[in-house]
Amino acid sequence: MSDTDSFIEEVTEEVRRDRLFAQMRKYGWIGVAAVALIVGGTAWTEWQKSNTRAAAQANGDALIQAMEHNDSADRIQSLTDATLQTEGASVVRSFLLAAQQLDEDAKDEAVATLNSVANTDDASVIYQQIANLKALGVAADGVSEDQRKFLLETLAQPGSAVALLASEQLALLDVQQGNTDAAMERLQAIQLDSEATTGLRRRVTQLIVALGGTPADLPEQNIGQ
Repeated sequence: MSDTDSFIEEVTEEVRRDRLFAQMRKYGWIGVAAVALIVGGTAWTEWQKSNTRAAAQANGDALIQAMEHNDSADRIQSLTDATLQTEGASVVRSFLLAAQQLDEDAKDEAVATLNSVANTDDASVIYQQIANLKALGVAADGVSEDQRKFLLETLAQPGSAVALLASEQLALLDVQQGNTDAAMERLQAIQLDSEATTGLRRRVTQLIVALGGTPADLPEQNIGQ
């Protein structure tokens, strides 16, 4: 390679470097900003996770401490006074509180507590449905059969988290009203439902047998064993 060619190549390379440095000076802040955003976003995410863990631990400690009292009246007071940091923990507190109120035979208070969960938009739908079903069970004596059936049919709609449990209660209501055929139809449908739990299927099977029917998933000769 001639000296001239070598000189031209060196100049060209120098120009390229100058242009590169100029571009870096002009647009380098974008890379710095991107790195800052990534680091800042990671730090923010970790901070949020840390706060969530801390809140969950504080909620758990408060509820456990409230439930450690030996007397249910003291547990009720401690649960009522507990300071909780999330709505989810408040829902758990309400279910625990309703259970303690029932231990004290305070049915009206328990129903009110459960209804507070069922009627709040802050609670997820599944918690609202569970609270509705439990409140209906507690207040059974104060609800007419027609109203009870209407409410249970609402909870038994497809897609409801408590559909099968509500159907079981509807079957019991059918039995109470002397409508054995309707009860048997509901019970057999529950028994064959793939989402029925072992405990629910066992209760339904026993009720079918008690009503003189044959469980669909048991050989006839094994009934009653």
